[in-house]
Amino acid sequence: MDPSERFEALLAAGKDNALLRFGLGSHYLAAGDAGRAAEHLRRAVAHDPGYSAAWKMLGKALEALERPAEASQAYRSGIAAAEKRGDKQAAREMGVFLRRLERGGPETDPG
Repeated sequence: MDPSERFEALLAAGKDNALLRFGLGSHYLAAGDAGRAAEHLRRAVAHDPGYSAAWKMLGKALEALERPAEASQAYRSGIAAAEKRGDKQAAREMGVFLRRLERGGPETDPG
């Protein structure tokens, strides 16, 4: 059973939460299914709007779907969540992704 099958089984059993949705979203994004990733990541941030890692991953999924306006909004929400929790590194990373997206430059990963 691959990770997505285990996660989906937990979800089907009623264990819906931000961490499970983040795991599914991360798995689907890594597998190249940005649409399913975005769907699960949106649910993750609905469960926990302060989950900055989920916002960051959602931004990446939306970029992969070529939806830059939505990706920018996800990064902005993620930056706000990270700053509220004092997670300077996550805020900085998403700031880099946001600036790159807004100027249409090549991908750079600061961390």
